Amino acid sequence: MQTEFAQRRQQLMDKIGKGTAIFRSAPQAVMHNDVEYNFRQDSDFFYLTGFDEPEAVAVLAPHHEEHRFVLFVRPKDPEKETWSGYRVGVEAAQERFGADAVYPIEELDEKLTQYVEKADRIYYRLGRDRRFNDKILGLWQRLMRGYPRRGTGPIAIEDPAPTLHSLRQTKSPAELERMRKAAEIAVAAHNRAMAYAKPGVYEYQVQAEIEHTFRISGALGPAYPSIVASGANACILHYTENTRQMQEHDLLLIDAGCAYEYYNSDITRTFPISGRFTEEQRILYDIVLRAQLAAIAQVAPGNPYSQMHDTAVRVIVEGLMDLGLLQGDIEEIIKEEKYKPFYMHKTGHWLGLDVHDVGVYAHGDTAHNLEPGHVTTVEPGIYIGPGITPAEGQPDVPERWRGIGIRIEDDVLVTPTGHEVLTAGVPKLIEDLES
Repeated sequence: MQTEFAQRRQQLMDKIGKGTAIFRSAPQAVMHNDVEYNFRQDSDFFYLTGFDEPEAVAVLAPHHEEHRFVLFVRPKDPEKETWSGYRVGVEAAQERFGADAVYPIEELDEKLTQYVEKADRIYYRLGRDRRFNDKILGLWQRLMRGYPRRGTGPIAIEDPAPTLHSLRQTKSPAELERMRKAAEIAVAAHNRAMAYAKPGVYEYQVQAEIEHTFRISGALGPAYPSIVASGANACILHYTENTRQMQEHDLLLIDAGCAYEYYNSDITRTFPISGRFTEEQRILYDIVLRAQLAAIAQVAPGNPYSQMHDTAVRVIVEGLMDLGLLQGDIEEIIKEEKYKPFYMHKTGHWLGLDVHDVGVYAHGDTAHNLEPGHVTTVEPGIYIGPGITPAEGQPDVPERWRGIGIRIEDDVLVTPTGHEVLTAGVPKLIEDLES
């Protein structure tokens, strides 16, 4: 992978020209008191370096005569490593991560100026670390004060995200290998959950089976808090309590994915834990499934990203109108979004190093076009909560439909000729879900 990291850095340096880009590692987050969460590197930082420790800074200075890629890292410290784990250290970091120079993080203030003073701009994303933001802003202000005398120096600070994130959006073969593995593990976990879930089992027990499968299969763990939502809980989009005991005739909605070598999967399935859909469940499930299959069919190079959402919305609206749950002119219902009490989210999001990965969805009023190497989720749903309030002018919802929530989600790769469903190994056809 080091060759790939180097290629990514070169791609970015080609785009920033005479600028200097500065990236800060993620902070070490605290769970409570002095107990820390497992460290997870900032995705941009990892994408460019592969370096997986906190308290680090990466500098890309393509104009510098000697050091184009510089790392500032924690030095080796046997006493601290005894308590908190091994560190790469300064010497090994240079060899392992291909930096032209590596310094202890304590030398950042002393060394950073030389990599910025001849740049025409600083590429830095103002983040949550206010102290570090102030450090970069202070450095820029000092250099600007000397600009009239020197005639050189950074005259602006620019966010590198639009440039870097356009690179991240298109996945390389090495990235896709990891995403396929993340999908493979998540598929196995969902299939295990489907076999395990039954009346009387608690949601958290299903969650435990899923996350056990993640870890035993080599994943880092869940890509996000696992959603195991039975009955009316499925109408809560980000339900994570997972405490209810499942009952006969419940649907179970599971939204769970794993992280494998920093790359993520994201799958949702909804199925009857007793082995058979009720009539109402089957009717609504069929609408969502048809919407998802129609949306997936729109995933192809050159198609606008919004096309799959527009397609899914129309199928769902038509289905709900057939049931009398929506009434009126279909174009007006869609334009005025009167379907939103039933379907309130978009049909997908980019997927990669982040679950909701970087990349644009539109340029103003024009949707961004899909390209080979993009990976998106496709996840329409219908949610009829017990207390649903229809849009103005729409009919009340009969009790028989209330308390049903359904979502179906797959991870889909845009290929040169169409698409590939990376998570197709989890059943979703009605005949495959009923026993």
